[in-house]
Amino acid sequence: MERDRLTAFTDAVLAVIITIMVLEMKAPHGADFEALAELRPVFLSYLLSFIYVAIYWNNHHHFFHLVKTVDGTVLWANMHLLFWLSTIPFTTAWMGENHFAPLPTAFYGGSLLLSAIAWVIMQTAIIRQQGPDSPLRRALGRDLKGKISPVIYLAGMALAFVNTAAAGLLYLGVALVWLIPDRRIETIVRDRPPPA
Repeated sequence: MERDRLTAFTDAVLAVIITIMVLEMKAPHGADFEALAELRPVFLSYLLSFIYVAIYWNNHHHFFHLVKTVDGTVLWANMHLLFWLSTIPFTTAWMGENHFAPLPTAFYGGSLLLSAIAWVIMQTAIIRQQGPDSPLRRALGRDLKGKISPVIYLAGMALAFVNTAAAGLLYLGVALVWLIPDRRIETIVRDRPPPA
């Protein structure tokens, strides 16, 4: 089947995830800067999560430019990814409301870790469906970012019980690495005619 329904559905789900996250940011009861400053942990957790969801959307958009059709395995792998991404609003709110306490910060890392694993499963399903000449496999190469990210998430989860600020910096570090567009995929997308 064509990929368009999958990408349209994914776009809609990611838009809902972002909407849910922003609705968790309640207006302060006071009308001064002190009341606003109390929302800093909530805003920071929202900002980090917004960046992560935007990264997933951006990469999903790039990946599916290399996909002409999808099968049932790719559809279910994509739903698996969306499931774990849909946990991010909960862990974001929990972490922000509790000022980056250890357990919520570790659980937030768990949402990121499981989303990353689901991403790898989805890209593996796409590559398997595309066969030995998979343009996605060629674009990914060794996929160093994809392999090291789960390790950093695990380190952040463990570190959350020792130093939550350091755990947050690890999560931020992974996001910053992924913010840089993947030139390999962009090159193949640019040089390849769009799927019919």
